[in-house]
Amino acid sequence: MQIFVAGATGLTGRAVVAQACAAGHAVVAHVRPDSGRLGEWTTRFEGLGATVSSAPWSPEGMAAALAQHRPSHVFSLLGTTRKRMAREGGDYQSVDFGLTRLLIDAAVAAGGIERFVYLSAEGVKPGTRNAYLKARVDAEAHLAASGLPWTAARPSFILGDRDEARAGERYGAALADGALGLAGLLGGRRLRARYQSTTNEILAAALLRIAADPACVDQVVRSEGLRA
Repeated sequence: MQIFVAGATGLTGRAVVAQACAAGHAVVAHVRPDSGRLGEWTTRFEGLGATVSSAPWSPEGMAAALAQHRPSHVFSLLGTTRKRMAREGGDYQSVDFGLTRLLIDAAVAAGGIERFVYLSAEGVKPGTRNAYLKARVDAEAHLAASGLPWTAARPSFILGDRDEARAGERYGAALADGALGLAGLLGGRRLRARYQSTTNEILAAALLRIAADPACVDQVVRSEGLRA
């Protein structure tokens, strides 16, 4: 595969870049041009064998980047946090949905995309009042209407070594996994499989697998299908 990874510096993105390079795929890792760690990420990703793109997040900039690198697969692994929104501004709708929509439209304009892989979240459903999930509802709908071959992945909690600690996420995952373990003992195996946490490394391997699987075209892959 020739892979373009948007959100390459995130927890899941960096694992996808590393595993894709190790598997021999041609990888372009996108890093925000205004990132204070652009040089550090460039050195890190190029050391893995990836090419780094710092194209601006604009319709013209992203369309030009995709036209230049001509990926067969685009991975949209974008997301923000409350701490980052407080520090840098924006919200889930403008970042998580807005940038994903921009990337989808750029992929349509570039053409030749064999698969657009979107990292969504478990719990997505129309009519939700949760702002985080609403952004993903809108992104999934825009992707499905785009005409691109797509796959949306919906993991539950994602654990790993983050640059920014998320104590709430860790505690939430621990509590959820504990409750789901009890549910599994009581016969709720399907519930446990859907909502138990995973790691960024396991999720990255699953994303690469479903990206190459013809059976996953125009499909939502839920948490239980995202384990190695």
